Amino acid sequence: MADPIVEVETTIDADPMTVWSAMTNRQSPMFMGATMESDWTPGSRYTLHGDWNGTAFTDYGEIETAEPGRELSFTHWSKTEEAPESYNAVRVRIAPEGNGSRVTLAQFGRGKTQPVDDKTRAEFRKNWAMMLDGLKRAAEAK
Repeated sequence: MADPIVEVETTIDADPMTVWSAMTNRQSPMFMGATMESDWTPGSRYTLHGDWNGTAFTDYGEIETAEPGRELSFTHWSKTEEAPESYNAVRVRIAPEGNGSRVTLAQFGRGKTQPVDDKTRAEFRKNWAMMLDGLKRAAEAK
């Protein structure tokens, strides 16, 4: 993959498998109230249904990698023409760190992506950081 558009990370006071379990839960707080419909099998499609700032949405994509306790990557489509060349890719890596885990999330452009300005990049970073905060709370509560 090319350089990420944005990358955020956090440490979580939970082992990698607990983080994985919290992340792949259908109602994971990582998805900020949205419901993730997926079997988490590489090559399978997923849908993410929810509400963002009072507006209902459905996002789509495909699971690319699913290595329990280590890595999840998927394509992501939202608010653009639903075509694979307009998808983003997201990779979440989980690594043991001390008694817990370090989680790194990176977003990549794919295909015919438009250049990303600093304002948009900051918004992406803010949203992904909020999602990792939700994951942290869920994993540490287990």
